[in-house]
Amino acid sequence: MPAAPPAKGARKAPRFIAGPLWLTVPALVLLVAVVGYPLLIIVLRSFSEPAWGVQNYVWFFGTPVNLVVLQRTFEVSAWVTLACVISAYPYAYMMTVVGPAMRMLLILCVLVPFWVSGVVRTMAWVILLQDSGVINSLLKWAGLGTVRLIRTQLGVVIGMTQVLLPFMILPLYSVMRGIDLRLVQAARSLGARPSRAFLQVYLPLSLPGVYAGAIIVFILALGFYITPALLGGPRSVLLSTLMQNQVLSLLNWGRGGAMGVVLLVATFVLLALAAPLMRQRHKQGARR
Repeated sequence: MPAAPPAKGARKAPRFIAGPLWLTVPALVLLVAVVGYPLLIIVLRSFSEPAWGVQNYVWFFGTPVNLVVLQRTFEVSAWVTLACVISAYPYAYMMTVVGPAMRMLLILCVLVPFWVSGVVRTMAWVILLQDSGVINSLLKWAGLGTVRLIRTQLGVVIGMTQVLLPFMILPLYSVMRGIDLRLVQAARSLGARPSRAFLQVYLPLSLPGVYAGAIIVFILALGFYITPALLGGPRSVLLSTLMQNQVLSLLNWGRGGAMGVVLLVATFVLLALAAPLMRQRHKQGARR
């Protein structure tokens, strides 16, 4: 039946309440003020200092060291993202199957790192990874010798993985908690092995959480500065360190801005290429 017309004396809802778009205005104003405006200044400086033109971008792409560091930045970010996925997936799954008390404890373990400064956590890794640190002492005690971990790319990946792990666990948990575990039990009751039931039923349903967490971790890893600066060495320098040298040490805002713009554009291009592929694979997994 058609809806009854509103009563004659009924008051209409205000337009600012009826339009959900107005609810985004405060967030948009904040984003423009603290992100959009500084980003615009950086882009303008990359073209205007020391003179108007594209000389800063010519310098960036004409210097082989910059291209090597840019490639290394994406490689390290990819390794960190992969390590976070491998580490966070079983942890997030455990959070969905344990009891309420244990779940609160696991959530607390995820949230505690947010209460500690990133510098403090990175300095802790400096103590653990150094040649005479705890990890190498345990390796010596086990008769495995010592491994060079500090001032290496491996040390940077380990430190960044620990810092960014909560950003992978939380999106995964938010998706996994909505998956009905009875679907896996139904697959097993129909004759599927546990591994096959997991790969064909549970894993496809959890992929949105994997994609969301991977994107967050990858983007955050691209701009990391403190951890690579303290744990890395000359052969593990990332683009953020070069930008810091150009802006703070050499006071060359034009070249530093060009580095930031190149990294931002490269990130957008990579995400634009990966998004359709991830969406297609998720649809194929859901059909299975």
